[in-house]
Amino acid sequence: MTFLDMLSAAERQNNSMLCVGLDPEPTKFPDRIKGDSNKIYDFCAAIVDATADLVNSFKPQIAYFAAHRAEGQLERLMEHMRRVAPQVPIILDAKRGDIGSTAEQYAIEAFERYGADAVTLSPFMGWDSVAPYLKYHGKGAFLLCRTSNPGGDDLQNQRLASVDGQPLLYEHVARLAQGPWNLNGQLGLVVGATYPKEIERVRELAPTVPLLIPGVGAQGGDAAATVKAGLRERDGATTGPIIVNSSRAILYASNGDDFAAAARRVALQTRELLQASRA
Repeated sequence: MTFLDMLSAAERQNNSMLCVGLDPEPTKFPDRIKGDSNKIYDFCAAIVDATADLVNSFKPQIAYFAAHRAEGQLERLMEHMRRVAPQVPIILDAKRGDIGSTAEQYAIEAFERYGADAVTLSPFMGWDSVAPYLKYHGKGAFLLCRTSNPGGDDLQNQRLASVDGQPLLYEHVARLAQGPWNLNGQLGLVVGATYPKEIERVRELAPTVPLLIPGVGAQGGDAAATVKAGLRERDGATTGPIIVNSSRAILYASNGDDFAAAARRVALQTRELLQASRA
């Protein structure tokens, strides 16, 4: 199955637009294992087990593993997710953005070493920073477009005087992802939940690509506004899918031994809130 096939199937099976981001910070772990980076796998695996039937995807953020020399634990976690939730696609949040042979190595890392179904990329070095990932048939690649951080305005919200119509940079990225760069339907876009008007604009320019939308939960993004702005459906079928990510609000719902059960409760609440926001 391709990434898009898996995403569609998981959305239907789990009745969900929710993605759980796996950003393990040992200093925020439950009291019993707090500060122990050797427990990263155990913590994340427990979260996966508790939420696998509530999500349309998981999104491990590679920096949180690499910073603690826990790449081996990430490999184990990827294998665990494949065993317990083979129907749920995994997006490796790496935000790679290099070119040439280096990009080829990063693609090997994402798709061969870790076995991810999709990866996040920075497109600002141009087409040749994206092309190596699209050689992997059926894999997905999400391009940073309009991110949730305030500093995104520094570049993404600037007007391109040399491009027809003088679009903002994020609008130009959206057009490229919907059009000439999306050779095999593998591209998606990252758009922050803190900018619902920009989500709507991106969806207007890229009506069918999947949108990965971080920022709901701890970052304060509005779930209902996010769904209204980004989701597109026709005759009961999703034509413009969204993947709404929540990380900290779910991961650290409790600092006690009930952390996995608490994570499930918050994930269930978030899933229901998103579903209730459908038109």
